[in-house]
Amino acid sequence: MPRSNGIVIGFWIVTALFCLQMGFTAYAELRLPQVAEAFTHLGFPAYFRVELSWAKLLGVVLLLAPVPARLKEWAYAGFAIDVGSALIAHFSVGDGPEAWGWAAATGVLWALSYFFWRRVQATPASACPTPVPRNLT
Repeated sequence: MPRSNGIVIGFWIVTALFCLQMGFTAYAELRLPQVAEAFTHLGFPAYFRVELSWAKLLGVVLLLAPVPARLKEWAYAGFAIDVGSALIAHFSVGDGPEAWGWAAATGVLWALSYFFWRRVQATPASACPTPVPRNLT
């Protein structure tokens, strides 16, 4: 089954949005005092916020860079744990949708990115309907 350009374009759009969201949250966790207060509200120690931010940035690089599929798979797994844990943390302290809504929306972006990535991986690039230049000499 040939890989359609629509799947590839969908993958890059959703993955770019997901990576922008994760990159922004990593920056916010490192730099914004109100985000540090939110981590305290959720019961996490300050050092965890820093570790999580750097792990998110590493994951973003792995998703965007041409690295082996196994590394991308680990990045997706790490992001799934991150988003799932964020939702659990918000629910456990009784936060409303205004607090956990961003994590839920990020989870949707994660799921779409992973779905499209698996579709892109399922078919070799040689099956992609792109024109191949011919030697005319």
